[in-house]
Amino acid sequence: MPEENGSMAYQYNRPAAYLPDPAQGPFVVPMHTLSLPAHWEEPLLRLYHGGMTEGQAERRRRVPTAAVNQLMRATAPDIVTVDSTARFGSESPWLYCQDVYPMAVTNLYIATWLKSLPREADDPETTALLMDCFHDLDTAALSWRPGRVDLLDQKLSPGGTALPASHVYRLLPDFLAERIARQEPYEHHGQQLTFRQVASRTGARGQGSGGAELMSNLIEYVPRRRGGDGRPAYYAATLRVTVRTVPFSPVPRVHLAAGVRRFVTGKVYMPYGKGVSAYLLPDDSLVHDGPQPQRFAVAMLEWKNGATDWRQGGAEGMLARISALDALPSPDRLVKEADHWIHGRDGIRIAIGHQAAMGRHPIGTGLMPSERRRLIEWAEQAIAPEFVPVPKLERSAYARPPKKQLKKLPSLPKNMGKKDPEDLAVILDERELNAAHNAQVLRARLAEALEGEDLTAVVLHQNDVIRDQMIAAAETGLGLAGYRRAQGPGTWVWEAEELTVRLHARPLGGLGAPLGGDGVPRRGQEHDKAIEERRTGVARAMAALREVVPGVRLAFVELDGQDAFRHAKRRSDPKHAIRLGCADAGLVTQFIRPPDPDAETDEALADAGLRAAAAWSDGLRQTGVRLVPQHTLGDALIPANLNQVAFHLVERRLDGPTGKQQFTPIAVLIRPGAKCVLGKSADMHAWVPYPELLKSLTGRVEGRKNSVDQSALTAAFVKKTLAQLRSTPTLVLAHAQDVRKRWPWLRNDGLERDRLGLDGGPVQRIGLYGKQLRVVRIADGSRDETAQCWAEAEETSPELKGKQRGGIAMGLWRPGGRRDSDRVFYSTIGKSGTQTKLTNDDAKLTPHTNASGNNAYRPTVNAWNPDLLELTVACLQPGDDAEAWAAFVHQQRFSEDYRAGREGLALPLILHLARLADDYALPHEIEDAMDPTELQATTATDQDVSGQLAFDLNLEDEENE
Repeated sequence: MPEENGSMAYQYNRPAAYLPDPAQGPFVVPMHTLSLPAHWEEPLLRLYHGGMTEGQAERRRRVPTAAVNQLMRATAPDIVTVDSTARFGSESPWLYCQDVYPMAVTNLYIATWLKSLPREADDPETTALLMDCFHDLDTAALSWRPGRVDLLDQKLSPGGTALPASHVYRLLPDFLAERIARQEPYEHHGQQLTFRQVASRTGARGQGSGGAELMSNLIEYVPRRRGGDGRPAYYAATLRVTVRTVPFSPVPRVHLAAGVRRFVTGKVYMPYGKGVSAYLLPDDSLVHDGPQPQRFAVAMLEWKNGATDWRQGGAEGMLARISALDALPSPDRLVKEADHWIHGRDGIRIAIGHQAAMGRHPIGTGLMPSERRRLIEWAEQAIAPEFVPVPKLERSAYARPPKKQLKKLPSLPKNMGKKDPEDLAVILDERELNAAHNAQVLRARLAEALEGEDLTAVVLHQNDVIRDQMIAAAETGLGLAGYRRAQGPGTWVWEAEELTVRLHARPLGGLGAPLGGDGVPRRGQEHDKAIEERRTGVARAMAALREVVPGVRLAFVELDGQDAFRHAKRRSDPKHAIRLGCADAGLVTQFIRPPDPDAETDEALADAGLRAAAAWSDGLRQTGVRLVPQHTLGDALIPANLNQVAFHLVERRLDGPTGKQQFTPIAVLIRPGAKCVLGKSADMHAWVPYPELLKSLTGRVEGRKNSVDQSALTAAFVKKTLAQLRSTPTLVLAHAQDVRKRWPWLRNDGLERDRLGLDGGPVQRIGLYGKQLRVVRIADGSRDETAQCWAEAEETSPELKGKQRGGIAMGLWRPGGRRDSDRVFYSTIGKSGTQTKLTNDDAKLTPHTNASGNNAYRPTVNAWNPDLLELTVACLQPGDDAEAWAAFVHQQRFSEDYRAGREGLALPLILHLARLADDYALPHEIEDAMDPTELQATTATDQDVSGQLAFDLNLEDEENE
């Protein structure tokens, strides 16, 4: 398979992962530790449980330290904490530090922590409990103790996977990050970057730990785009160091990951319910008598009750109790002029981290392969000789892509006017023939999914541009130009041999108005009521439409995107209420944004056309039609009648779009011979078409809040589903980061070869669940679980040796060198066809000149690198080839009916479909819910049978842009 620019395929892929070198022996380092005495546990629990009921106390058996850990992250960044709850005894230190921290300051933190534990601080009984606790604790006896810490301390799981001790996940990255920070600055093209450590993250312990982070000095860039305001933008390079494990490998890994952090200038838009990180570098300690910090501290700003404040701020907050507030600027002023302190003012430098929810930033995200390689190869020098790079990944012997079901359209020449007319005619003829073939294939598959019925859809539009683009997308996508039988003013009909397509266009009108009208509904009952009213209105309107247009099953809705409903307007977004109402009336929904009013006319029209084509394709997929990738491995390796089933947990939290919780395990099934994709949820007895599964997920409010109950429900559902598929060859795919929290067997330390675990019981041989069952677990790179990677450009271009150029390599990869496991493989995809202007040499951190001698410094572009998807072939049958099964899963990432799928989906197709079901997780209950099919007599009185149906809910229509 050729790579970009026509070069031969890379045979190797270089992950940024590192193994302990056995020749270096143990890795034991000196550190100072502070432990809480064992006799403290009882009085601290008594203080913490004060004012709780017996049941509440039973559920809270550990004393929390998260708040004081965050306090130290903001004011004492050189202290490292390893857990979010207190541990007692000298064998379980709570705090670690390279140097002794002043004991007077340490005692101040502990006293502040103790005062924060009671629920009712002003209650006289609480005051008495607190005084008793101080009396029982001998805080003067606390001290930092010198010691030596084993940073490779570990055990092995029953499956042979490394189990590092919990402190290793926090302390080993921290120690290595400190060595990276001590190096000479990173330098390229005459510009240097100096890195400092960032205060360690609080919260998760063990493998869930975020490891350690370094951040460079700030980089200033003034964008030179048309219409720019000339203001500088700020960003910095980041390096993350984490400890991770690989299934069935007895050796842990260190991962290095490079990225970019962007900072806010001007006003800070505070996302509701989320903290905003402020990176602090004071000239002196924020706490009296504390040492000058060497790391970036991290304090959190939050918006609640209509005001912005430091987390743990306020007169009674922990920051006030340690007298740190005086050294920090007023939060109100800081969020109005975030860059006022970015270069230093009043003895402190502060930079506010940008979040996606805040809107667009002038600086693009991520790093391209060459720059990522340069930065990581600079950092890895500091972790040698104790850690060495893992062997390069080798291309799998099963390198072929899946069978082509659609024909490729020849590319149009860039300068068509200069092309020989005869050559151009040949290209155009071939494009026309191939497009006609592809459209016929898609029509046939769609007709199968619809089981002979017409495809009837409605476009609810705000302006004629989107309406016309959706009609063009339908005609082009299914090759219907020669089959049009009716057009306008509100109905278009195409009658092809395979199926009939009917598209009805209606003004969206008041159905698309913001919830609450002129005001944003308040959280709680007012928001619930606004959703209910819009949901019911949409359901009635769609039911009325079905009276006029029988068989309509799909609605395309033109609606403003998230940018129109950010920040304070978030609860006025009608999207979720519209989806609920459409589902009540039996329709699935696909949304599309209006044209960009700020863009040039031609540019806006072209963009609308691309988005309409994507929306049309996405909408069709919700009907259950799929072009399932056809593997090339043969029946001897992969059974001919193989089922694919994916398990997924559909969840919503209380901070979700409807303010309600939901937990629904689902399964998606691709069955040979089935006309469409199937699905089921835990409360279904039989498989249903995919769109029925989607619609069934709306409106559910789940009462199950207990993790034990959720795990039991998941286990019972998996067991029941596998029993139903027992008689046929079945491949189970599960996404680790999604399902393992309720299916613990999927964790690295739970996996055992060819043995399956459910409901917390002992693992059992896979044959007990079926003689034709296989299981593959997928893990992606979120939280650096898999390493970043690049291809070395000198492999295919020897003249680039020594120039640290990186490339992107698509394919299936197996571990090189001494392989810990023959069950773990890696999958990567190619660069998206939409990113044709990006090059692997584009740089963001320093100036750079590419191989052609051109300037490649492009801070404003969004970079892209492939995720290293880990495929663990966990359970096989005797005689199976693990690499062949990994190749099958890899090929399932390339679905031709997806524009992006031609370069590769983020997950195999069936997992991709399962994850898309999250869009329909909209828990919302209506008391005495109406049946939308029971229309009131007045509902249809104003209908025009010719097809012009206006939806009037006594809401003012917005002006069309």
